[in-house]
Amino acid sequence: MLRTVYATNFKPFGLNNFHTACIRCTDKINETFSKKLENGPQFEDFIDNSYTEYEGKLKLEKGENTRLKLPPWLKTEIPMGKNYSKIKSQLRQLRLSTVCEEARCPNIGECWGGGSHGTATATIMLMGDTCTRGCRFCSVKTSRAPSPLNPKEPINTATAIIDWDLDYVVLTSVDRDDLSDGGAEHIAMTVKEIKSRSDIFVECLVPDFRGNRSSIATIVSSNLDVFAHNIETVERLTPFVRDRRANYKQSLEVLKIAKEYNKNLITKSSIMLGLGETDDEVEQTMKDLRDAGVNALTLGQYMQPTKRHLKVIEYVTPSKFKSWENMGKQLGFLYTASGPLVRSSYKAGEFFLTNILKDRHQHKTKTPSEL
Repeated sequence: MLRTVYATNFKPFGLNNFHTACIRCTDKINETFSKKLENGPQFEDFIDNSYTEYEGKLKLEKGENTRLKLPPWLKTEIPMGKNYSKIKSQLRQLRLSTVCEEARCPNIGECWGGGSHGTATATIMLMGDTCTRGCRFCSVKTSRAPSPLNPKEPINTATAIIDWDLDYVVLTSVDRDDLSDGGAEHIAMTVKEIKSRSDIFVECLVPDFRGNRSSIATIVSSNLDVFAHNIETVERLTPFVRDRRANYKQSLEVLKIAKEYNKNLITKSSIMLGLGETDDEVEQTMKDLRDAGVNALTLGQYMQPTKRHLKVIEYVTPSKFKSWENMGKQLGFLYTASGPLVRSSYKAGEFFLTNILKDRHQHKTKTPSEL
């Protein structure tokens, strides 16, 4: 099951004007982006790191059956402001589901309330609030036969998004193995509704569709800007963490296929840490994603949503997350968002992608003499 997604109203600062020497030189473009993005706000600017040194226990020993105490860097306030109330009210009115609530995201207060940077965010989870899969890390409801799709959902979603005056939106969904196409056409219709009404950049965080090429092609051809699918964890832990129908190699193949249909499409994935993975396994997963052509990566701390779900084996320190961010840069990801409260979609990452997409669109509209 996919976890967290945000629709974000960005007010860019410091990264408004990007220029590249030659649009045909993709490697040079990416290198220029990376250098310029480093001069802009960092992920630390979007995350509160005001905590003291922690001396508590961070990792369970083998066979230990207790629960780790939450370290200070994962304790967040839940501000309930005007933006929070407005977003919640409209989502209820339009009968739209939110993965913020269903998956118990720890960032819901900051994102819905606007946070210290005033960038109010929300989420829309397409195809209802019930998933056909039962991943052991996810608190979204499951059923073999969820309710039928709401045919008005694509229009209702577009209506909400346009009303929020967004620059960038991320859509996610439950898995719908009960549908012949896994819901691909429904997701694509939603993207098309949004695109027909505005110039908003659209990212879709999609299921694996059981590797169905036709379903993946339907999503890619919808005119979305970023194709995201989460690998979730390392290969060894996949059978224990994800639903049995989810497969590590299948997820990599989904990301590869998306690139085959559109080599210029930005692809993205996410890894949860703290489930018992080793450093070597995390590094190998990152390399596998790069080999699959993935451009953007997020790494965040797994948080046990209820006592019925998988326990946290380890709370990874902020400094360790920083080292994975550095590893991502070395491996050549367009950007790597790595931090305890970073989720598969995170407003700092979308801030960077917004500027990259804007720069690409500007180059498409320029004449050769202007480049």
